[in-house]
Formats: sequence, C-alpha cells, structure tokens
Amino acid sequence: MNYSDLNDNELIYYAYENDEDANNMLLKKYEPLINSIANRMMKSCSYMGLDKSDLVQEGMIGLNHAINYFNDQKDITFYTYAKTCIERRIISVIVAAKRLKHKALNESISYDMDEEDISFEKILKDNSSNPAEIVTDIEQTEALIENIKEKLTDFELQVFELMLSYFKYGEIAEILDKEKKQIDNAIQRIKMKVREQIESL
Repeated sequence: MNYSDLNDNELIYYAYENDEDANNMLLKKYEPLINSIANRMMKSCSYMGLDKSDLVQEGMIGLNHAINYFNDQKDITFYTYAKTCIERRIISVIVAAKRLKHKALNESISYDMDEEDISFEKILKDNSSNPAEIVTDIEQTEALIENIKEKLTDFELQVFELMLSYFKYGEIAEILDKEKKQIDNAIQRIKMKVREQIESL
C-alpha cells in the first residue's frame, strides 16, 4: 500500500488498527510542523537548559497523543488537533523548566498585571475582594487554579500556563506566535474569569 496517497483520516484509521507504517507516515508528515514549533519556542527558552531536541521529543509525544485520541466525528481537522496537542506538550516542558527557576515564587496570583510583570503571584491581589484572606494556603490556591483552568479556552489556557511560569507579554507572544495585543486581550479575559471564581467562593 502506498501510504503517501492517503489523507490524515485514512492514516489515522490504519494507525488505530496498529498499522505501524501508517503511524510512521503520520509522524514523518508532521515532523516539519514539530520542528517549526520547536524552533519558534526555542527562542524564548534556550536559557532554561532546554535544547531543540528536547522540544522536538515532546512535540512527538504530543503528536502521538493526537493520533491516539483524535475523534474525526468532532468538528475539527486532524491538523488543528495535532497542532494544539504538539504546542501544549512543548509548552508543558517549557513551563516545567521555567518553574524550576522560580520555585520559591510559585505560590500566589494577581490582577495587577502589566507588560513587565504578569506573574501568577499578582492575579489574586485585589483590594475589593481581599483574596489574600480568601486563599490562605497552597492547597486552596491550587484548587482555585484548577477551577479557573476549567473556564478557559484552549488559547487562554496556554497563556495562563505561561503566566503562571513568569513569562512576560513579549515572551508569551513569541512562544504562541501571536501579537502582543492578542495576549493582552486573552489576559483581560482571564482576569475576568479569575474574579468570577473568587466571587463565587
């Protein structure tokens, strides 16, 4: 069988049937996308002890997840789903590396986010609701974070994860390949959803 003549959905069908050649064809087909995403994100994380091969490896894991869990009944193409899974997986390793460098700072949140300081420790600080009294320990903070994440879109979640790891506007825009204005708009929506979660406590 000439697998190069098959479309993504056909390859996924055969991959589901444990056809290793179909699976390898998908990996080969999406390798340039993984490399492109890794190159873009590498610009903002080379100082964290990561190299491109680390990001490519994580991207491959993300692609494998996409192959295994894609549901062609959903109103989404495999390319879109795969790209999202690849980006999420690479972002997760970047976030983990960044958090190691800021472990001592990784316990709080804020609403007062400006272009130079949008760290999570500033997301909860709001005099009107005095969340410092609401969120009193790490366990409660983590529960609040998980509740917030459930309310976010895929894009907002990516921005939020990077915010939690102390990336600045410009870095987030570069990693996600978006304009700073798009990042700012996402952060404003995130702030609104954070307030809603706090007010519901």
